[in-house]
Amino acid sequence: MKFVKTLSVAGALTALPTLALAQEAAAPTFDEIGPYLMTTLLFLVAGFLVFFMAAGFAMLEAGLVRGKNVAMQLTKNIALFGIASIMYWLVGFNLMYPGEFNGYIGSIFGTTTWLEPVGLDAADADLGYASVASDFFFQLMFVAATASIVSGALAERIKLWPFLAFVAILTGILYPISGSWQWGGGFLSEMGFYDFAGSTVVHSVGGWAALAGAIILGPRLGKYKDGKVNPMPGSNLALATLGTFILWLGWFGFNGGSQLAAGTVGDITDIGRIFANTNMAAAAGAIAALILTQVMFKKVDLTMVLNGALAGLVSITASPLEPTLFGALWIGAVGGVIVVLAVPMLDKLKIDDVVGAIPVHLFAGIWGTIAVVFYTPETSLMTQLTAIVAYGVFTFVAAAVIWFIFKMTVGIRVSEEAEINGLDKAELGMEAYPEFSKG
Repeated sequence: MKFVKTLSVAGALTALPTLALAQEAAAPTFDEIGPYLMTTLLFLVAGFLVFFMAAGFAMLEAGLVRGKNVAMQLTKNIALFGIASIMYWLVGFNLMYPGEFNGYIGSIFGTTTWLEPVGLDAADADLGYASVASDFFFQLMFVAATASIVSGALAERIKLWPFLAFVAILTGILYPISGSWQWGGGFLSEMGFYDFAGSTVVHSVGGWAALAGAIILGPRLGKYKDGKVNPMPGSNLALATLGTFILWLGWFGFNGGSQLAAGTVGDITDIGRIFANTNMAAAAGAIAALILTQVMFKKVDLTMVLNGALAGLVSITASPLEPTLFGALWIGAVGGVIVVLAVPMLDKLKIDDVVGAIPVHLFAGIWGTIAVVFYTPETSLMTQLTAIVAYGVFTFVAAAVIWFIFKMTVGIRVSEEAEINGLDKAELGMEAYPEFSKG
């Protein structure tokens, strides 16, 4: 027994250097991996909330188009999400986050989007931020939202395949290039431009592309006739309302996830503040539109109220963290007013926007970008305006050129007969509501 004890002690002494080395190479502590875990989780949760916004856009558009075009809108929405996912992986993510570049346009041959190995050990992980896969997933959701904005504005008269071709260019090239100017460390970021979650980077880009398309495509048949604006009521306001609530819900991920960190008490507290401000702005936008339509039209317009809520959300997206609750309230309320005033203005210009996407995402996006200066002292009004102009000129001109080329080559508008009969039958050969033959 004594011999055994001696051997045991000797063995233990021999193992001491090994134990010391093991202590030196100890696994990272929770204090080290905690921020990585929480930020990765933030991206995943916020990402699937923003993903659910795709359903919101689909329901909103399905409700606001006529019955004969509902299946077409649903097809466009699911197809554009698939195209956006592939194009952003293939080209867009590298263009938007190129690392070192000239500040204006990166290279598609820079970094590549990759996934961490299965079962990654904490000791082998880069714990400085979050998982690459979660970051890519979260950023991807934003580009899909941009494409959805264009879909609603050009509804009921655009061909399916030219539209999807435009989506491929928008999501793979246009949005990533302009997005890199701010979120990729480009020249606007260097100037001090501030856009927390994308009133300009996301929403106005979709709005500018939609505006260019609406002008080149032209209005729906019979929309503007004999100096009058002829209303074309949507098929299902219940669906449109559901879509709005889904978008409202998804926006908590849109803005909250844009904190881009969840590893400290301060980060988590800020996310709570963002949620509260986001909700307040939406509520104020809805109520402002509710009251203003009653005053202007003597009756409340539900579609305006729905878009008022969305305009409030877009308005607060540029700066959902810094304002007080009262600040979020009045910023969102102005967004609701903008929608009510902008819709008839576009009609006077004979720019046909079926769902009101241009007032909501472009006009309210511009307003939200300007409103940043009221609660973020380090920002400059001139810098904010410079960015608005830069995004507007680039996106509108590039989109107009693409739309015009498509119009002159493959054509972008369906025939009069197809438009009258409905795009469901003409483009798809199926109907969303087959028991009702007339939309």
